[in-house]
Amino acid sequence: MAMMPKRVKFRKSQKGRVKGNATRGNYVAFGEFGLQSLEPGKVSAQTIEAGRVVASQSTKGGGKVYIRIFPHKSVTSIPAETRMGKGKGEVEFWAAVVKPGTILFELAGVSEEVARATLARVAYKMPVACRFVMRRPTL
Repeated sequence: MAMMPKRVKFRKSQKGRVKGNATRGNYVAFGEFGLQSLEPGKVSAQTIEAGRVVASQSTKGGGKVYIRIFPHKSVTSIPAETRMGKGKGEVEFWAAVVKPGTILFELAGVSEEVARATLARVAYKMPVACRFVMRRPTL
């Protein structure tokens, strides 16, 4: 089942604009390898779930998959062929707002070749351009 918040203060949210680069969640924190977004956008809960399924299938249960984004934003739409007015449409899906630099997924417990192949398959599912990143060595 797709991710969504348990409860929200307001059901419908305004669109907003995705400006600037990510200042939080922009480094590999939990795993050794990560998938970093290169452009702004919205990633739906269904897309996040599709990435999770592909990642868990590719690692064959050998590694740990971390999902670093969560769909907090509700996206609404009005039915087709509806006249103007009559208020805002109903919530269609939930999405995560992604800025350039945000880490989307992380992998731990697998080799670099497996991680590259897995995250390439996950990146193919994402609506934003992504790149493979590794954890920085700690001194």
